[in-house]
Amino acid sequence: MPTKKTDEHSKHFALVKKYYDRPLWSKVRVHKAVECKWITADEYKEITGEEYTAE
Repeated sequence: MPTKKTDEHSKHFALVKKYYDRPLWSKVRVHKAVECKWITADEYKEITGEEYTAE
């Protein structure tokens, strides 16, 4: 079932989640998406199930 973009999520949330779920992206790549401001730290947790920690 495709992930729909909602006003509650960042512009790239659906794309990042799709890539992670397939799995085309690793947690490291999703972490980079937070650093690049594609998604938020809360969205990182929603996608990966783990807390985001800045390195």
